[in-house]
Amino acid sequence: MQSKAVISLEAVQNILNAARAEAQRNQWPVTIAVVDDGGHPLGLLRLDGCAPIGAYIAAEKARTAALGRRESAGYEDMVNGGRSAFLSAPILTSLAGGVPVIIEGQVVGAVGVSGVKPDQDVQVAKAGVLAVAA
Repeated sequence: MQSKAVISLEAVQNILNAARAEAQRNQWPVTIAVVDDGGHPLGLLRLDGCAPIGAYIAAEKARTAALGRRESAGYEDMVNGGRSAFLSAPILTSLAGGVPVIIEGQVVGAVGVSGVKPDQDVQVAKAGVLAVAA
């Protein structure tokens, strides 16, 4: 039998708080989504000024990072590099901004952020991840 770490409600709150602080420090209106390792939603925070679609996109970025066990930017890089077939992959978004949460060497969930430029989305997501992965 194997055992694995799981993401706790406290960790979800810490992620949302840290990501929110990073976004607000930069005055970026984003949505932040947190999912478990199966891509199921655990938390969502849409800051004032973020378009409603941000909630959907952030959740999909998080789900992609959790299920793929890697940053969603990797898929965007593949598409931009000519692997356009990834645009039709099921349950996958090819947009940067999804970052896995790794605890004890295992992916326990992911954070997705949407609302600003791709590198800014990633910056906010990584700030959230650092709150629990440190």
